[in-house]
Amino acid sequence: MKLVVATEAEEGKPDADTGRLRQAAARAAPAAPHPHRRRVSAATEGQRDAVLSRQPDGKNWAAKEVVCHLRDTEEVFGARIEQILAMDVDPKLIATNPDRWAEERQYLTNDIGKALAAFRQRRADTLETFGKLTPAQWERGAIHSALGRIALDGFLSIMAWHDDNHLDQLTRALQGRA
Repeated sequence: MKLVVATEAEEGKPDADTGRLRQAAARAAPAAPHPHRRRVSAATEGQRDAVLSRQPDGKNWAAKEVVCHLRDTEEVFGARIEQILAMDVDPKLIATNPDRWAEERQYLTNDIGKALAAFRQRRADTLETFGKLTPAQWERGAIHSALGRIALDGFLSIMAWHDDNHLDQLTRALQGRA
């Protein structure tokens, strides 16, 4: 799947200026995911471990696995952003295998409170980095094995899409639906 981030110019809006668009994204970044973090916490708060650990079927993750995945993916996002900023050329990134992570890292045995706290801290760190980027840094990027070149502003869009996707999955898992 290739994610495409349209600029105002590509959408045909007047007064397109991708530099201003990136600056606006940088200013908005620290506030952007707070609703996601609150929604994850609110959805899981007060749930019994049996509900959090219940897989809807043999293929889909339990709510606890979704939260652990968000935590671990946030760590990967942060490391990739640091790598992009540290290199003079676009680094090559490999796709991850989330199902393997779930098994190897034993997501179902993790403490969901600790996983949520780690996700919140890692997200805060990522957003702090985004908030400090210059317009030139927003243009830096990497070559992803499945998605192609992704600039840092594209990472912000991917993170938002990723959050929305897994919040929907989390809700379904808590309801016992795939």
